[in-house]
Amino acid sequence: MKKIVYLMMSLIIIAGLLVAGCGSSTPSNQAAGGEAPEIKAIKDRGVLKVGVKVDVPKFGFKDPQTGKIDGMEIDLARKLAKKILGDENKIDVQAVTAKTRGPLLDNGEIDLVIATFTITEERKQSYNFSDPYFSDGVALMVKKSAGIQSLKDLNGKKIGVAQSATSKKALIDEVEKQGLKVQFLEFGTYPEIKTALDSGRIDCFSVDAAILFGYLDDSTTILPDRYSPQLYGIASKKANTGLAKLANDTVGEMKSSGELDKLIQKWGLK
Repeated sequence: MKKIVYLMMSLIIIAGLLVAGCGSSTPSNQAAGGEAPEIKAIKDRGVLKVGVKVDVPKFGFKDPQTGKIDGMEIDLARKLAKKILGDENKIDVQAVTAKTRGPLLDNGEIDLVIATFTITEERKQSYNFSDPYFSDGVALMVKKSAGIQSLKDLNGKKIGVAQSATSKKALIDEVEKQGLKVQFLEFGTYPEIKTALDSGRIDCFSVDAAILFGYLDDSTTILPDRYSPQLYGIASKKANTGLAKLANDTVGEMKSSGELDKLIQKWGLK
């Protein structure tokens, strides 16, 4: 009888240890101490890798004289580096285009994309997005000498857009609605589109209005109409939920404190 009692007590103790062990285990998507593994990896590396534009004045632009990349989105990247690593200068900014930013995020070469990346339902299937930090609309830039006053005047003409950008879809919807016919030519970078406009290869340069204003000169004008609201968000890999939450919380805090508005005003985007 005593042996049976001892055996039962032993089984109870073992079961208790197993339960305790299970209760203290760390969830698979978190590192020890509750820190997300992707954030721990950034801390271990000592630098936050961010994909940014280098050809969009005021958002992300590389000074050809100094080689320095600066802009509103670079300041956002610095804010996140400060939050994660305690030093806003611990960022490694890598140039991306509308076509390359997704693949670079997918293969882990960058941690975040802060590069005029418009939030869409389709893109949300592949990436996490923060709440919007900037809103805009698709616009049209034309040569002053062309006498073009509206999208209707571009019927039968050529419009230059960036590869993989949302501006093309926005215009296709509007063109179809108005019963127009236009030809879209896709380019790898914004400077290439502006050069094509200057040379007469295309009749219109279309992208978000704030981006167009960075390329405005004495020979061009931006038409007043805006199409399809464009909301920019900070993107991260779908699996990196901890980093996504940190980015979203940061945007929310900057909105609440007024810091985001100050940043937008600093770069002349409002």
